[in-house]
Amino acid sequence: MTRKIALWSLWAGFIAYILWLAPPLHLEDTIILLKNIFTLNWAEVNPVVLSLFSLIGSCLFIYSAVLFIDGRMQWIPFWPFALAAVTSGVLGLLPYLAFREPNQEFSGQKDAFLQFVDSRFFGVAVSLMTIGLFAYALIWGDWPNYWQYFWGDRFLNGMSLAFCLFCLLFPTVLGDDMARRGFNNPLIFWAVALVPLFGPLAYLCLRPSLPENTRVVNNRESTVRSIY
Repeated sequence: MTRKIALWSLWAGFIAYILWLAPPLHLEDTIILLKNIFTLNWAEVNPVVLSLFSLIGSCLFIYSAVLFIDGRMQWIPFWPFALAAVTSGVLGLLPYLAFREPNQEFSGQKDAFLQFVDSRFFGVAVSLMTIGLFAYALIWGDWPNYWQYFWGDRFLNGMSLAFCLFCLLFPTVLGDDMARRGFNNPLIFWAVALVPLFGPLAYLCLRPSLPENTRVVNNRESTVRSIY
């Protein structure tokens, strides 16, 4: 219950921040920025901003590699929240994290999509894309310009903070995913949890494949469920 309250509070607090505390929204500039991104007119976009926008997509891929599997065993599937997150970022993801119950089980067969997001190829591909985006921003980005807009523009400020939340929230689902794979190693958990973004990427590349037709259950949780 404490976890749910914290997640719902974070969701509501982030919305309140964007509406009332964030820098002003420069709608015309935001529309021009998005138009340049979606029409591939990237020469007109600061590489830092373009990379940040794309890294939100990397974060969605990271969560997809865990939560589509998790959603198979939840009372509510992940895919509606994944679609919401495509347009609203972390605001679309947080409700799923709040609604879901801790679950360290998986049963049945993986379909083709689950096999893909569970594959090492998927983890490596997302990692290479993310590393490339970081290199692009670090080498060619105009960082003074980015910080100027971070403090003065609501869209860029909110997008930057959303990216930070994506990175910080991954440990809330990491433990269950590790347990489903029989990969209960506290040292690995903390190594992944304490290295934002790149820790989860390394985990996706190295984690054992999810077993099929098995149920990996935490003994303590199994006992609690049997009581209720």
